[in-house]
Amino acid sequence: MNPNPQTSTLQNVARIILGSFMVLAAVGHLSFDRAEFQAQVPDWIPFFSKDFVVIASGIVELLFGLSMLFLTRYKVYVGMALATFYVLIFPGNISQYVNHVDAFHLNTDTARLVRLFFQPVLILWALWNTGVFNAWKERS
Repeated sequence: MNPNPQTSTLQNVARIILGSFMVLAAVGHLSFDRAEFQAQVPDWIPFFSKDFVVIASGIVELLFGLSMLFLTRYKVYVGMALATFYVLIFPGNISQYVNHVDAFHLNTDTARLVRLFFQPVLILWALWNTGVFNAWKERS
């Protein structure tokens, strides 16, 4: 698979926006939004502490954000990995909804439910703007 297929200007702008969003989310994980992120970590996550999970995921998000911005030669692999990451963190969003946890101004079940429908959008955004769909087309 071609790790760097041709992408449009719109895709490149969308990739830069998503990469920047990931860097900003990482900064929040590691500093000013740590308590909000800890509220989203399900109690059943088998790691040392919720704070450890938040810090570790913040570091991962920082790496993804920087990769989206600078590892353009491997953007397909970065896009697939980021989409996988979004799938892996989805249970935290479901847990927030099921357990009625207020965080990030999601203070109603309706708001938390609506948020669940944006996770697939993030997954598709990561795949589209990095040219994954283009690479799959080229391969077949």
